Formats: sequence, structure tokens, C-alpha cells
Amino acid sequence: MKELRNLIARNREGSGEALPSVCSAHPDVLAASLLLADEWDVPLLIEATSNQVNQFGGYTGMTPPDFIKFVRSIAAKTGVDASRVLFGGDHLGPQAWRDQPAEIAMANARDLVAAYVQAGFTKIHLDCSEGCAGEPPAVGDALSAARAADLAAICEAATGDPLSLSYMFGTEVPPPGGARAEEGPIGIAPTEPANARATIGAHRDAFAALGLEQTAWQRAVGLVVQPGLEFAPDHIHRFDIGSPDLLSPVLEGHDGLSFEAHSTDYQYPDVFPALARRHFAVLKVGPALTFAYRQAVYALDGVATWLAPDSARQPIAPAMEALMLENPKNWAKHYAGDAATLKLLRHFSYADRIRYYWAQPHAVEAVGQLLVALDAPKPVAPLLEQYFAPEVIARAERLEARSPDWARALIYAQVQAALVPYFACIGVAT
Repeated sequence: MKELRNLIARNREGSGEALPSVCSAHPDVLAASLLLADEWDVPLLIEATSNQVNQFGGYTGMTPPDFIKFVRSIAAKTGVDASRVLFGGDHLGPQAWRDQPAEIAMANARDLVAAYVQAGFTKIHLDCSEGCAGEPPAVGDALSAARAADLAAICEAATGDPLSLSYMFGTEVPPPGGARAEEGPIGIAPTEPANARATIGAHRDAFAALGLEQTAWQRAVGLVVQPGLEFAPDHIHRFDIGSPDLLSPVLEGHDGLSFEAHSTDYQYPDVFPALARRHFAVLKVGPALTFAYRQAVYALDGVATWLAPDSARQPIAPAMEALMLENPKNWAKHYAGDAATLKLLRHFSYADRIRYYWAQPHAVEAVGQLLVALDAPKPVAPLLEQYFAPEVIARAERLEARSPDWARALIYAQVQAALVPYFACIGVAT
């Protein structure tokens, strides 16, 4: 993970660089991201969460070795050198088992982090902020840090190359997937500097208590804090780039540390360099990319109504609606409103809970039928311009040589359009 630590060092020196972190397991999102990184000759950080990928398979059905093999297979198919990929584990801790007693949840978490580092993940986000059964929803710095240090010790013992590891930590971690429906369109308060200082101190002390101060702690690269941005199902909490930078001074005296920002999805492009200047060296994005994928697939469905009106296929939106209604557990607790509002949110929410359904066989079949229906010469430009922005069409034209067909190139281009502002923070001219 030398690349990450070198970038953080440059960021701390004022370079204004930041590394985008793609947190997704969708094959087309990953293909688009890999192609963009290859185009600009930059490293790509790809992360898996403990809910997505764990020793039991997670909701993707993949273990940590499976996920790395999966990404590398996509790199091979797209002609991208897999060595440019950095693998990270996100929210690694007891979270996936927080409904169980702490001793069981932490036993699973130990096996989890060992599996990640043994598979080849090198950026490790130790997240022990949530309470287990019988504990408060969020535990304090002392307990969270003690558990994080416990897991760091497991990581150190599980890898043959401890120097390859880099650790992120932090207790003020946004909920995975963004703000909840009940939080409403309120402002998001940034982490208080005193809290960030306390988090650093608690983790330093906890690492030292386990004899890790001269080993794992030296490879701690940052903490996750809330810069003052978020997204919810139907609104975005915009970051105020004119707000005072109260967090950067927290890093003084901690030369190897930076900040990591979660839930940066959907922010305006000028937000990302502003965050980088405030020493947010890692900018995580996920739902915005699968949101872009859904935009592209729904747009292609519209193209198909004109290009292949007689094709034997099921339109995408009804197919996805049926899947979401049949199994509502992935969206029901995240959306609120009357029946009409819920239907719109199932398909068009910023929380993008529809992303949990694309891998289901019926969805895969529906998208496959759509692409078969579009297996024809590219239609006249005005038809595509009805559904896709000019810059997406232009990017797709450049991608056609490296994608299976023109329709898939449009999917890749739509995803890349959402990712381009992040790549501008690694010194690449766009």
C-alpha cells in the first residue's frame, strides 16, 4: 500500500491530491472504473464492505479471495493491468454481527479481518463504532479503539507482509448507504475537532496497550470523520466549501495521518478538490456509481422501445419493481412516504437501494434481454441524444473499442461521468 501512503504524504505537504475509493461489487461499475483508471494511468482503490464480502459470503455471496478474483477477472476482460488496483476493506469489525453478543461478534470480526488480509486486501478500515447486543447503538472511543487495536493485532499476525498494510479508523462513521429517511433535510454537522483529537488519542493508546505502537500504529494512515456532507433517499446535504476548515489543525503532530470521507456521492465537482485541500486524502463513492448504472440501463430501455419495439423482452423497470416488491427487506426500512412516493424512491432514490437487486437472476436476465435487443448497428445520434447527455455519448464513442458493444459503452460512460470529478483530485487533466 505504498501508493496510498505516498499520496497521503503528498497531500499533507499541500499537493491537494486525493484518491477516489470505489465501493461497489457491480461488474459494470467496476469495469467502467478500471477503464477510467487505465485511461489516465492512475491507481484505483476498490473496496468491499463487511456486509458485501465476508468469510460467510456476505450479501454478494463472495468471500474476500472471491472478491479479489472477481475484480481481477474483470480487469482481464477489459484489458486493464490488475496491478494498478489497490484493495481495501471497509467497515471491518463486528458490524455485520452486531445483533449478537460482543464476544461472538468480535470472534467473527477477527476471522473477518484475517480473511481480508490473507486474501490480499491492504487498506483496512477498522470500524468498531457500533454496539453489539445489549450495548448502546454507538460505543465510545475507548471501547471502539480497544476493539480496533484487537483487530489490528490480528491483521498483523495474519499477513506475511505487515508493511503492506495501512489502517484507517474512526468512530464518527456515517451509516453505510447514506442517511436514513427519518433524518430529513437537515444540516449535517461536521465532526467536532475535539472529538477527532480524542479519537486519535484513544486509538494511539489502545494500539500502544497491545504493543503495536511501533508496528501497526506506524501504518495508521487516517481517520474517518464527517466533513459536513451526506445524502439521503430524496435529498443531498451539500458540503459548504466556504465553511471554515476546523479539522485540518487536528492532524498537526500526526504526520502520517489524513482524513477519509464517506458518503461523498452526488456532491458538486468543486467539493472534491476542496476536501482534498482539507487533507481528506481518501474520498469514498459507491451508490452514485450504481445510480449512474441504473440511469444508463433505464435510458437504454427507452432506446430499445424505438430501436427494437417487437423484441421479446421484459421492460427493465417493471422487472425491477417486481423483484423489489417480492423482497422488500433491502429498501423498506430506508424509504418513507405514501405508495406513489415509495414507488418512485424504489427506482430513483439517491440511496439507490435498487443496487441490491441487479445481481438477482431475474434482473440479470432482463438486462441481458435488453442488450440482446440492442445488438444491432448503433442508432442515429438524435435518438441517443434523447436519453443520454452529449458528454456521455462522446465518452462512449471513445470506449467502444474496449467494451463489448455500443450499448455497454454507454453504460460505462454514464458511470465514468459520475467518477470523473473524483479523478481530477489525483492531478489528472480532464
